[in-house]
Amino acid sequence: MPASTDLDDISFLGRLSEALSTTIEEQTRDLFDAANIVVPVKSCSLLTVLGQAGEASAAELARALGQSHQLVIQKCPALLRLGLMTQRPDPADARRKLFSLTDRGREQLALLAAYRDDIAGIYARLFKEVGDDVHGLILKTLDALKKRPLRERAALENR
Repeated sequence: MPASTDLDDISFLGRLSEALSTTIEEQTRDLFDAANIVVPVKSCSLLTVLGQAGEASAAELARALGQSHQLVIQKCPALLRLGLMTQRPDPADARRKLFSLTDRGREQLALLAAYRDDIAGIYARLFKEVGDDVHGLILKTLDALKKRPLRERAALENR
C-alpha cells in the first residue's frame, strides 16, 4: 500500500492521537471499575477543577480546563445523573448555572486522587517500555503549537 494511503502515516497524526486517547479511555475504565470509581474517564479533570473551585459556572470550568464551553456542558448531565455534582441558578445572573460537588463527588475525587499515584507508575513503566516520555512530548508539542500554529508553520515552509 502506498504511504499516502497508510493510515499510520504521519499526516494522520490527529487520527493516531485520537486512537491513543480512545485506547487510554477504554483501558482506564477497567481500572476505574476495579477501584470503584464511577466518574467518566473523560470527566476526571472537570471533576478535579470543580473540586478545587468549590463552585463554578460552565464558562469558568471551561476556562480553567482550556476546553470549550460546549464540551464542558456536554459532560455535565452524566456527572449530575451520577450524583457527583449539583447545579443551581446563579443568584446574580439567572442565565448562569453554578456547579458544585456533592458528598459523593468529593468521595469520588478522593478515590481519583489515590488512583493518580497508581496510574503515574503505570504510565512511567509504559514510557520506559516504549522508550519515550510520551507525557512530556505531548506537553511540548501542545506548547509549540500554541506558540506557532500549523498554519504559520506551513506558511514558513512555502516561502
